[in-house]
Amino acid sequence: MAETQVAKKEEQAVQTAQAPETDTTYVPNVDISESSDCIRLAADMPGVDRESVNVTVENNVLTLEGQARVEALEGYELVGQEYGVGKYRRDFTLTTEVDTEGIKARVRHGVLEVTIPKREEVKTRKIEIGA
Repeated sequence: MAETQVAKKEEQAVQTAQAPETDTTYVPNVDISESSDCIRLAADMPGVDRESVNVTVENNVLTLEGQARVEALEGYELVGQEYGVGKYRRDFTLTTEVDTEGIKARVRHGVLEVTIPKREEVKTRKIEIGA
């Protein structure tokens, strides 16, 4: 299998930055997996739903953004919370070996899954051995 085709745009530790519309912007943790056909990213974004997530590609930079929404339960008072509520953002630089037109994304249970297909000419293929 080839080297991973996705690289961090910049070194991003667990850090926060001020944003005008929210108190904090979080850098989500992301798992990256690769198969012979595609690359898959799984970004942890607790509290983010389909309506509040945005995935874009511009100049070979993949940007993942989301806004956490946590609704208070009626009749309950929040007395503890282990994850931050605010904006999420993470950027990745893509190589020319991926097909940016075929990128697909979905969010489920606070995890954003992004599938990036590889271009046909870079996919692993079996070479037949002649007699």
